[in-house]
Amino acid sequence: MTTPTHEDIFVIIPAFNEGPILGEVLAEVATTGYQIVVIDDGSSDETSKIARKHTPHLLKHFVNRGQGAALQTGIDYALSRGANIIATFDADGQHRIIDMVDMVELVQARECDAALGSRFLDKETRDSIPTGRRVLLRCASTLQKLISGTNLTDAHNGLRVLSRKAACQVQLTNDRMAHASEIIDQLFAGDLVIREYPVKIEYTAYSLGKGQSWTGGFRILFHYIISRVFG
Repeated sequence: MTTPTHEDIFVIIPAFNEGPILGEVLAEVATTGYQIVVIDDGSSDETSKIARKHTPHLLKHFVNRGQGAALQTGIDYALSRGANIIATFDADGQHRIIDMVDMVELVQARECDAALGSRFLDKETRDSIPTGRRVLLRCASTLQKLISGTNLTDAHNGLRVLSRKAACQVQLTNDRMAHASEIIDQLFAGDLVIREYPVKIEYTAYSLGKGQSWTGGFRILFHYIISRVFG
């Protein structure tokens, strides 16, 4: 494998009605020089129009299929375009560019095959997480460990960086948010070096409004358990 250039690094950004913030997020990601792939997952606002201003790589689902389906669409596309490193990045402004770049450099240096963001490795960052969300995330990580044996501090962090080898092992069948656990299971099932990396999440009124509620979180866990038992 040759050392990837910026042309070989693709950032996958699923977006569903993210018009109010998407332009700002894409402008920041563009400063990295990485290839940006936006998947408009059936939006009814100006998500696609805004994305076209920032990247030629716009993919569209004509109905809302869910973030898992959008990520798989983006990963398949990036691999078909020769990606050697693939990052997944949320469209709601929560993730920091500096964290993604650091994680890309880890994979680029072959220190790991997959770098997974964690909000729980740094005390200051951990304490900044809203209490309800912190408890829900802890529950998700504990349940994932009990079911699949994977020992991660933050099983549902959307900031990930994957080598081509790791990305080729991701074949998501959970279209919606249970995909986060499915990705972890698939990565740990392969012969991969996986490393968690401390990241900070920028919680805003906008991103919190788009986030999961307690009931939504339990639905995700339910769908994950069902997929593990009957999948």
